[in-house]
Amino acid sequence: MPAGIKSFFLHGPAGRLEALLNEGATTATYAALVCHPHPLYGGTMHNKVVYHAMKTLHGFGFPVLRFNFRGAGLSEGEHDQGQGEVDDVRAALDWLDSEFHLPIIFCGFSFGAATGLPAACGDGRVAGLISLGTPVAVEGRAYTYGFLGDCAKPKLFVSGARDQFSPQESLTRLVEMAPEPKELVIVEGADHFFEGHLAEMQGAIRDWTARYFAAGQQVEAG
Repeated sequence: MPAGIKSFFLHGPAGRLEALLNEGATTATYAALVCHPHPLYGGTMHNKVVYHAMKTLHGFGFPVLRFNFRGAGLSEGEHDQGQGEVDDVRAALDWLDSEFHLPIIFCGFSFGAATGLPAACGDGRVAGLISLGTPVAVEGRAYTYGFLGDCAKPKLFVSGARDQFSPQESLTRLVEMAPEPKELVIVEGADHFFEGHLAEMQGAIRDWTARYFAAGQQVEAG
């Protein structure tokens, strides 16, 4: 394991959850959590979008936690159709809070956003929310976001213009129902996985984080 990266298991409601922590600066003012896409379709904490989001947030000196949802990778338990996974997110937030006692920036990609946002929106320890490839039109799955209407934390939504699971019209309606502060960034030419457009996704995260949460000089994210 490279220096500055901690591999461990955190305690989850369905058993141990495999986790990675990219350690932050001693002067970090925030911690961050990044959640991965659907595990039944190959999603893990090593997903490219998750990795690049982590790199961007880590570039500010924040400690960044990733973990595998129940039943993914070496995590114990079984997939719970997005229900129990909300509690997995809460367990990760609990760990970050107990470890660093810092306000937390939540970031989720696809399934990680759909399961993480309901846990993070109402959690007073979470200072801001990043939703990547927010799934709003997935056949056979009903994702609802009514809770966003009461979520007054700073919110960033980033999706590709060609995202088949997040049509612009549907996503725009979703964002419109959320209170300020909020920002919607559509990456032209990008699909759900931001293939070939990860740099633009990182730029959106970097710009938004710098506006709301950066203290002092940013470290190069790479």
